[in-house]
Amino acid sequence: MIQIDIRPLWRIRAGEEREFEFQLIELLAELDATAKLTLAAGRAKLSYRHAWNLIDDWERFFGAKLVTKQRGRGTVLTLLGKRLLLAGRRAQARLAPELSNLASEFARSLNATLSESRAALAVQASHDFAVAQLPAMCAARGLAIDVQYKGSFDALAALRRGECDLAGFHVPIGALGALMGRRYAECLPLDRYRLVSFVTRTQGLIVRPGNPKAITGVHDLCRPDVRMVNRQRGSGTRALLEFMISAAGLDRSCMRGYESEEITHAALAAMIAGHQADAGLGVQPAATQYHLDFVPVCAERYFLACRADDLDSPPVAQLLEELRGPWLRELVAALPGYSAPDAGTVLVALEPGESPAEAPAR
Repeated sequence: MIQIDIRPLWRIRAGEEREFEFQLIELLAELDATAKLTLAAGRAKLSYRHAWNLIDDWERFFGAKLVTKQRGRGTVLTLLGKRLLLAGRRAQARLAPELSNLASEFARSLNATLSESRAALAVQASHDFAVAQLPAMCAARGLAIDVQYKGSFDALAALRRGECDLAGFHVPIGALGALMGRRYAECLPLDRYRLVSFVTRTQGLIVRPGNPKAITGVHDLCRPDVRMVNRQRGSGTRALLEFMISAAGLDRSCMRGYESEEITHAALAAMIAGHQADAGLGVQPAATQYHLDFVPVCAERYFLACRADDLDSPPVAQLLEELRGPWLRELVAALPGYSAPDAGTVLVALEPGESPAEAPAR
């Protein structure tokens, strides 16, 4: 089975040309969070000597300091260090899903020419931290999964067109789930499709450390002193925000930054970490990744939809068996705000008007 990994390459010219080492971004991120080089190096899985040499090498290349020691504050980033960190974070958060999608397309095309290769399960899914770990976890158990990130509605449309085997989407638990469930039901007739429970996660407002703007809910996005960043149209998180805005009777035109869009939770968090926005709706691991604060808004269930006729196919049956095993619960235990209480459970059908977020297995 051919696998492809596509990564960005930075060539920086400053008198001479060098290829950028992305280890430096991880080190600067940890240093920004801890202000201690010894601790930052350990978190970035570097020796103290290697970490210091890495910083020193790039400071000589730029001809300017990336970090400085300050009494009472430890080792902190200079303005150049902060801007380099922001650029690296945004590049990784924005490009990673697109490059992953391209790599999946190329690998699938090449593997299709190898008759001895077993075709991978094709998954199109709304961006999620647990979904991102599915391919590696399943590969270790002999099951090939190919993931492409799409908005929830785009993923479901791809499933209907036969372009993938499973589609990942999410629905809030509670009254909003009933409203959104009807919208999903319009594009997912469950006489031909089934839902598989995957994880439960928390959506909330990602805010700067210490929540300096005292943001407590979606209504605060209408304040003139708050700049928000949004998810892209077609994403489940964008749809969730739209329903919350309508339910609260809020005016979108009052929201600064409403038209500013990012395609992943991580990219949205990177904007807030870079002080280019004050808040945005996303999942808790994205806030944790960038050492930001998180204001919980609602719990939701993440589902994998598939064709009813495919449930008994060997690869889907194996996936369901793996989802019911202990490894997924161990995986999500490391993700803040996540749990997997009924992973692998199949929802056989929905009653008219029933929300998938509340539907039990039958």
